[in-house]
Amino acid sequence: MTDDSTRELLLSRIRDVADYPKPGVKFKDITPLLADPKAFTALTDALAELSVRQGATKIVGLEARGFILAAPVAVRAGIGFIPVRKAGKLPGATLSQAYDLEYGSAEMEVHAEDLQEGDRVIVIDDVLATGGTAAASVELVRRAGAEVVAVAVLLELGFLGGRDRLEPHLRGAPLEALIKV
Repeated sequence: MTDDSTRELLLSRIRDVADYPKPGVKFKDITPLLADPKAFTALTDALAELSVRQGATKIVGLEARGFILAAPVAVRAGIGFIPVRKAGKLPGATLSQAYDLEYGSAEMEVHAEDLQEGDRVIVIDDVLATGGTAAASVELVRRAGAEVVAVAVLLELGFLGGRDRLEPHLRGAPLEALIKV
């Protein structure tokens, strides 16, 4: 999907921040990538090409950085954009899906009318870490009656095991990570 020079460009614009948000954590900061128009365009093009190749009719972006990536991809690919938000942030009728966090749980929501049977959805987020948010979003899309055709992320943190946790929820849909660390 992405050639080596594009991967190198993207990776070169991701900054490691030590001890954020807590001691011992190495945070992957994508803001330098977003600030570089060449890198951001390369990322948008790669994800738009994947979306079109998968036959997606809707793109779901996950709050909050997934919005930043998914919205321009939707515009580039000519596909509708659907935000999935934290519980209580969307007005009107919503579907919600609970998921587990390291300490506790959370919920995400989508407008009930935004996804329908027959929609082919690609879920886009910035990072795949433990897989909980991605798995919950896949289940939420399916509960709305739509088909998940792929999950795509800029960066997969392989050492956290998210791919293994997400795999049973994918039901054969591909997980595409532009960069794996």
